Amino acid sequence: MFIGYVVLAVVLSLLLLASARGDITRDPKITEGLKAVGVKDSWFLPLGLIKIAGALGLLAGCFYRPFGIAAAIGVVLYFLGAVITHVRAGDKKGVGTPAVIMLVSVAPLVLGLTSL
Repeated sequence: MFIGYVVLAVVLSLLLLASARGDITRDPKITEGLKAVGVKDSWFLPLGLIKIAGALGLLAGCFYRPFGIAAAIGVVLYFLGAVITHVRAGDKKGVGTPAVIMLVSVAPLVLGLTSL
């Protein structure tokens, strides 16, 4: 279980860091979709920093599992909020990516809890 947690934590962390980079640098491919669902420009940096914190927490969970569990819970909740935002905005096309990331984020949470 521990090896599975580590692999998923690393992969998910890389995904989160790539996504955070797009938020922080205001990559038009990402910001246009966010603006379309009502995200304000002033939220891009905080949202990117939250993703970085989640990635670091997942990696810290490799050494101290409660950090990883807390980070995984935060990442699941973050992307649940993203899914809800897309649904409320009527963006059926854009809901897929945050939904998949949310579901992938459940795996390190479960593995972290089972390997305590």
